[in-house]
Amino acid sequence: LFTSNNIRHNYLINLLSKISNKLFVIQENRTSPMSKFQKHHTNSKIMNTYFKKVNDAQIKLFGNSSHENTKKNIKILPIQTGDLNNHSLTFLSNYLESDIYVVFGTSYIKGELLDFLVKNNAYSIHMGISPYYRGSDCNFWALYDGNPHLAGATIQLLSKGLDNGPILY
Repeated sequence: LFTSNNIRHNYLINLLSKISNKLFVIQENRTSPMSKFQKHHTNSKIMNTYFKKVNDAQIKLFGNSSHENTKKNIKILPIQTGDLNNHSLTFLSNYLESDIYVVFGTSYIKGELLDFLVKNNAYSIHMGISPYYRGSDCNFWALYDGNPHLAGATIQLLSKGLDNGPILY
């Protein structure tokens, strides 16, 4: 699993650990769940309000989720947000021993890691309805644009293009 350290991402780690013999996680760490947002959108009151509501909803739905690892089957490699593409496949190799690969909530993956994941038919969970909204903050933009019917999530195969792999759901 390639993911982040937001509440929803930790919740998914816990769910997957319950059905996995061994769960390898490469987790991009932000200093706080709101840090990515605050860094990029501090001048926007509407975005500030939206992402505070998203964070509050996550806490309400998932609790203040952290890694439970009660089965001791989670192996986590923490890295800083944005550093994923700076690591070689050799460096990541102990975390690339999976039967299934899932990408959910990471920074944009490129280079040899992207090639590896595409070759291994990685799944991508994208918070946005593809192909209408790609990249980050997609549900914000769908609502901002007056398209609430395009707020949601897409499960697709990872591809070399940004959020444009074959859509599964």
